[in-house]
Amino acid sequence: MAVITLTTDFGWRDGYVGAMKGVIARGAPGATIVDLAHDVPRGDIAHAAWVVWTATRPFPDGTIHVVVVDPGVGGARRGVIVRANADFYVGPDNGVFAYIAANRYGAWQIVAPASASKTFHGRDVFAPAAAALARGERPTPPEIKLAGTLPWGPRPAGQGRIVHVDHFGNLISDLPPGEAG
Repeated sequence: MAVITLTTDFGWRDGYVGAMKGVIARGAPGATIVDLAHDVPRGDIAHAAWVVWTATRPFPDGTIHVVVVDPGVGGARRGVIVRANADFYVGPDNGVFAYIAANRYGAWQIVAPASASKTFHGRDVFAPAAAALARGERPTPPEIKLAGTLPWGPRPAGQGRIVHVDHFGNLISDLPPGEAG
């Protein structure tokens, strides 16, 4: 059965994570749901992108990763399904998939149902899309190009930036080892 991970900035006190899990459990009974992180700082797209890039690699091929860190919920940004390597990623097209989509990927827009809440796309758009993938449904053409980017833009060659400070105070750079001198 499918494995579905959840990464959000929801925290635990309001029941939002539970509501998403309920939609997934109803739509894909038997799927294993794994909580990656629900304490991503509110609206911190770059932090979410880093968590997704570093924490999703160990999962089995075919895992579905739902990411809902979305300060633009209800706005013009698209909901998307991204296929990178052998996994699917579901969430907003706002930059949270910037690291995983840096190389080859496929992406498709999610058409939100008319009944979707303007403020809870995690429950009404992304969780149902993840459940559909878990049932074996696949995105339908046409493929799209992702529009979301990280807040600092592309990295200049030969220069690194601190892109993450972890819980222990470690500074993580985006400078590839081959360019470090």
